[in-house]
Amino acid sequence: MHILVLNGPNLNMLGIREPEHYGTQTLADLVKMIETEAAALDVTVECFQSNHEGVLVDKIQEAYGKADGILINPAAYTHTSVALLDAVKAVQLPTVEVHISDPDTRDDFRKISYIRQACIATVKGKGFAGYLEGLNILVHHIRRN
Repeated sequence: MHILVLNGPNLNMLGIREPEHYGTQTLADLVKMIETEAAALDVTVECFQSNHEGVLVDKIQEAYGKADGILINPAAYTHTSVALLDAVKAVQLPTVEVHISDPDTRDDFRKISYIRQACIATVKGKGFAGYLEGLNILVHHIRRN
């Protein structure tokens, strides 16, 4: 089984950016945690981050026929991107949305998630551990179906 893990804009700044919301660990720390969990689940992962919406759309489209599922933190694009929603709908891969913080407890505009309607689950507000929970949800869903 192969899972695509996507991280959206500014997540390359983890460890520096708003540590009160995102903590002090880096994106490299997160990738290492995900890869360790994936190995324990006997799956492979490709972790990718971009600040560019079109690049994320391209990665989702490239996953068609190659990946079994997608774990995505669209970051700010959660609240703005119909393009990411349409891409996930197009490839028809099970997808889990994940957020380090809980967007529902922050600015009002962050309570809107366009991509959520195409996802089998959302994990939010659990820090980096939320990615591991999301990965487990996704892998167990794929194995059941």
